[in-house]
Amino acid sequence: MADNNYKATIQYGGDDFYIGTTPSNHSLIIDTKGERKSAPSPLELLLVSVAACTAVDVVSILEKKRQKVSDYKVEITGTRREEHPRAFTALHIHHLVYGQNILTQAVEQAIELSDTKYCSVAATVRPTATITTSFEIIEV
Repeated sequence: MADNNYKATIQYGGDDFYIGTTPSNHSLIIDTKGERKSAPSPLELLLVSVAACTAVDVVSILEKKRQKVSDYKVEITGTRREEHPRAFTALHIHHLVYGQNILTQAVEQAIELSDTKYCSVAATVRPTATITTSFEIIEV
């Protein structure tokens, strides 16, 4: 039976820096001082988490569909509420798939499966943010 409990920690490092430690014991610096931008903010990490989650799914599915993907990139944009809490209300995920003879239907299905079935990070934010997707296939 799988363990469904995860534990991460945050340690204050002073001067609006924090050290986050993931459940797999990897550490990263988080910067919450507005304009300094010397490390990602929690909000930036949320965007990266959603994008990474769907990217892993889409690449895996395209490989299973025997698509010859030579490169792949996800761009994610978010829109936030004006008032506090300034949560994301909308996310748009744009997939760029590079390769030879990539089938449009294969990419559509991979994105759909990630969006509706596999991406647990997107599923976590979906109750409060609308998620839309688009894609481009770039022949190389």
